[in-house]
Amino acid sequence: MLSAAKLKRAQDTVVAARPFANKMMAVLGDLASRTDEDFSHPLLDARGDERYLIVLITADKGLAGAFNTNLIKAAQAFLREHEGKTIEMLPVGRKGRDFFRRRHVPFVDEYVGLTGKGRIEYGEAVEIARNVINRFTEDKELDKVFLIYNEFKTVLQQRVVIEQLLPVARATDATETAAADAPQKPVDLTEYIYEQPPAEIFSRLLPRLVETQIFRALLESIASEHGARMTAMDSASKNAGELIGSLTLNMNRIRQAAITNEIIEVVSGAAAL
Repeated sequence: MLSAAKLKRAQDTVVAARPFANKMMAVLGDLASRTDEDFSHPLLDARGDERYLIVLITADKGLAGAFNTNLIKAAQAFLREHEGKTIEMLPVGRKGRDFFRRRHVPFVDEYVGLTGKGRIEYGEAVEIARNVINRFTEDKELDKVFLIYNEFKTVLQQRVVIEQLLPVARATDATETAAADAPQKPVDLTEYIYEQPPAEIFSRLLPRLVETQIFRALLESIASEHGARMTAMDSASKNAGELIGSLTLNMNRIRQAAITNEIIEVVSGAAAL
């Protein structure tokens, strides 16, 4: 009942956040692809492929069906696929933290209690984003950062998403060619005019892009958690009702059989007298 009351607001917040995050990524990716080859930025430059950081967003509470289980399985599969890499984790949510702590996965930090309150503030996403950015740029401890979370589709359906957060992907020529060759879509001939130099634009907007992506992932996770909990509790209530009905019917049959046996004994005794 609580999740049903909170789901509508969480769903509206996610739907409102998606266009801004998607368009911001598209514009910055397009700008990055138009810059000179000599231009570099810490959040854009590709590095090695040895040191990974996983930002895993799970719930703080259970009773949400397979919500947390699917995320944990996806993270375990990622760890197995990249077994030769040096992988650290930044868990957001108590369930993911407790699971991988028992399996001795190294943590760089942890955030607990954010999703459990049902509403996330942008400043909380900024704190996580700055932590990740500092480790990626200033300390130079990481080559890639991946984000694992549940994307909200419908109340009955959530999709586990694994996406690369850093370095920020540039728009590729292949993507632009495929979009231009698609017959069902018109060719986008939009050209952007940028007043500031690329270095100034990227220094301001790329950190904001990372913050926005993390904020959107947190919103998606909260909405997905409410939907999963509604579905799980509805199924549990139905199963409990069916179980109660089955047990009640069985109890009535046993009781009726006992009464029938008592009547037969009384009648047989009277007939014997």
